[in-house]
Amino acid sequence: MDRFIIRKPFFEIGPKVYLYGADAVRLAVKADELSETYQVDIIFTAQYTDLAPIAERTRHIHVFAQHMDPVRPGRGIGSVLPEAVRDTGARGVLLNHAERPLTLGDLNRCILRAREVGLAAMVCAGNAEEGAAAACLSPDIILAESPALIGKGKRGPEDMAEIQKINRAIHAVAPGIPILHGAGISDERDVYEIIKAGADATGSTSGILMAEKPEEMLEKMIRAAAEAWKERQLT
Repeated sequence: MDRFIIRKPFFEIGPKVYLYGADAVRLAVKADELSETYQVDIIFTAQYTDLAPIAERTRHIHVFAQHMDPVRPGRGIGSVLPEAVRDTGARGVLLNHAERPLTLGDLNRCILRAREVGLAAMVCAGNAEEGAAAACLSPDIILAESPALIGKGKRGPEDMAEIQKINRAIHAVAPGIPILHGAGISDERDVYEIIKAGADATGSTSGILMAEKPEEMLEKMIRAAAEAWKERQLT
């Protein structure tokens, strides 16, 4: 598999278990269209059972699994095998989410296994210290999000200052690594502000899926990411 490359800004949609099957495929196809229209790379972290149908129906988005285990073919019933994730057509895997935390040792093993089979690794971190520790393991992307904000938080001015603190801590260890700042992203205004404040990317789950019209909200967020990035390049 080719080396994973993602453009800035990018956006992550994390359906968790809010939707699956045909509904998940439908949203992924819409994301694929928006990625091409606005030239914003989108990561879609899907249920294991939806990885293959989404990968087959899309051309522009990056399909990621929501987790995997550092196992090899053989024993390990109930585990998620890296080779099986790769063979669905997925490009990467999300690791160490607050809802599925890993020890540092298991996280390192997962990143190594992902690299071995050709999957990109996006690693979650709850603060600057965790981000710096994760950066030492050389993942492809770090997703910085406070567990307190996931699904219910609201971004504020003081949180915007935290973006720069987290960026400095991570880049001191791994200069240039893409950093996605997520959690508490409720609408397109949040997306715009967080990209303008220095994030390479952001993302949303409940902000999109709990909206009255999820596909319209998704488009508003992707458009806002593109506009904020363009304005940031001009200042």
